Amino acid sequence: MFTRYQLDGAYDEMFKPDATPRTHYERLYQRLLRLPPDELTRREQAAELSFLQQGITFTVYGSEEGTERIIPHDLLPRIVTGNEWDTIERGLAQRITALNLFLKDIYHEARCLAAGVLPRELIYTCRHFRREMRGVNVPRDIYISVVGTDLIRLPDGRFAVLEDNLRVPSGVSYMLANRQVMRHVFPLMFRNYGVRPIDHYGQALLQTLRALAPSQRPNPTIVLLTPGVFNSAYYEHTFLARQMGIELVEGRDLLVHDQVVYMRTTAGLQRVDVIYRRVDDDFLDPLAFRADSTLGVAGLFNAYRAGNVALANAIGTGVADDKALYAYVPAIIRYFLDEEPILPNVETFLLTDETQRQYVLEHLDELVVKAVGESGGYGMLIGPHSTRAEQEEFRARIMEQPRNYIAQPTLALSRAPCFIDGQIEPRHIDLRPYILYSGEAKLVPGGLTRVALTRGSLVVNSSQGGGSKDTWVVDP
Repeated sequence: MFTRYQLDGAYDEMFKPDATPRTHYERLYQRLLRLPPDELTRREQAAELSFLQQGITFTVYGSEEGTERIIPHDLLPRIVTGNEWDTIERGLAQRITALNLFLKDIYHEARCLAAGVLPRELIYTCRHFRREMRGVNVPRDIYISVVGTDLIRLPDGRFAVLEDNLRVPSGVSYMLANRQVMRHVFPLMFRNYGVRPIDHYGQALLQTLRALAPSQRPNPTIVLLTPGVFNSAYYEHTFLARQMGIELVEGRDLLVHDQVVYMRTTAGLQRVDVIYRRVDDDFLDPLAFRADSTLGVAGLFNAYRAGNVALANAIGTGVADDKALYAYVPAIIRYFLDEEPILPNVETFLLTDETQRQYVLEHLDELVVKAVGESGGYGMLIGPHSTRAEQEEFRARIMEQPRNYIAQPTLALSRAPCFIDGQIEPRHIDLRPYILYSGEAKLVPGGLTRVALTRGSLVVNSSQGGGSKDTWVVDP
């Protein structure tokens, strides 16, 4: 089954450069050598049936083949050593702590801007910066409670941060579903590997949300606010609400009276204390933001500003999600924590700088260009895989609105073994761990490993044809 497995210049998760298996992959490798292809095919079919029965889906907008699809899943786990995970955990805890302090600062004293840590215009031209949040005190000064940070492995084996997702990060339900399925598909190997557990994520999330509740509400009512059934992550919203044992609500289920939020129930109105919102800022409150929104709750921002309800994540956190601000996160860590970053950034070109912009325009065929406010693999040019027409289109976009784009080198993402068409082949991957923050950062040991299932592709987003696999954190 390994006859089509070819090593190239990218870091391979399973094999060393001399084609021998890495120590933590040895047992999996030996097991695969003993399994006939039809047995792996049978287990793959069992996994797909399990996903189908659980209704584990995502939505692809604008697809002619239909919008609702079963999440693509690869059968073989991605394995990370305990030592590697410990470094990831410390690095992400450091990063999220600094970004939380940064958000508090820019919406209050703005000391970091006065000190020149980053330029003022970068903040004030960001479309996710909310002037309405200036001077607003959020519960326990916690702006970001739920974070999904994308990591890649560099060719030298180190992990680096590719981008932060601080607004409404998605995908954690697929992490949990992948684990549930893998336990059934490879029960003996799973047990023998001593994989660190992740099943407690739902309760850890619930505890994080409870910590945000107003102090005078010892038994808070918590709800998950969803845009509704047509949202791409609706499956995840229902899954997490069920995991936490809380109500899943839409904007029409809530109302505000005297700056207090209430939920409509069959027994009458019930006060709501914490909202885990999966609705973007723009649509949260038609009185404060977009007047045409039917997804939010009229008056919610006034209740929030009065301290009568908590939101996770806080309004305005998207400013720290901006891909241009990403380049300054190492400086933010140094300023607020007086520490060196544990996890490095990827080199980033800011196109508002004339010298950097000129370099990027001359090397569009070599770089990856990203829109600063997009996600899901949209608004992106991968230079080596692009046509001349696409490059010219992005050249015009950059010249017209340089603030809206950044560029990065085209990185050879690490590769992991995947079971494809009866053979084991390498595919490019990244890793999205999920961080919970309630004064200190907590991570469940694992994350969502996203896979570019198309041979040679570097795009791992499910909306762009990518898939996912289970991530095992194992001790030696």
